[in-house]
Amino acid sequence: MSYSSILIGIAGGTGSGKTSIAKYLLKEFDNDRLIVIQQDSYYKDNSNLPMDKRNQQNFDHPDAIDIELFNKQLVSLLNGKPVKIPIYDFSTHNRSEQQQFVKSSKIIVIEGILTLYFESLRKLMNIKVFIDVPNKIRFKRRLSRDIEKRGRTLMSVTNQYQSTVQPMYEQFVEPSKNFADMIITDGVKNKKAIDTLIKNINLIL
Repeated sequence: MSYSSILIGIAGGTGSGKTSIAKYLLKEFDNDRLIVIQQDSYYKDNSNLPMDKRNQQNFDHPDAIDIELFNKQLVSLLNGKPVKIPIYDFSTHNRSEQQQFVKSSKIIVIEGILTLYFESLRKLMNIKVFIDVPNKIRFKRRLSRDIEKRGRTLMSVTNQYQSTVQPMYEQFVEPSKNFADMIITDGVKNKKAIDTLIKNINLIL
């Protein structure tokens, strides 16, 4: 099936630079031609669980993602239709009552650790990208982000990383790079690879 828009999937471990590359593409193609959708918006609603149970959820497992809604809304966007994307609150591990109204665009970029894991999403993609960055660098970035932006403690971030983040990376995320059309090392610093990605997008356009 042909769509009115094209879809670029960007995957990689936490802290690999997925968001930075998506922002780079946004500057290159501007808001009128490109939108970025984050996988994190599609974490399942946990309002039925008490807070202590929410804190124990494995957010790096594919089951944490509402893949049916993710897939449905992507198809709508690819067909030129607007959608209302959930807004996820990481402080409460729950969806906000508000939603983000998003119009379709010629280029749609989705980024997240598991975007290449789901076959239903891969089938919609025109280009599949995996960002491959060493574990030590990814952990440092994750630590800095979660402490500064999500109010986490050093111990809680470290424990989560060791107990779920890295094991889930090894089990689900890293193997998904076998589906990638492009593997970019060093993230946004790899200008040569990003230029190649931009050229490929322009070729499809």
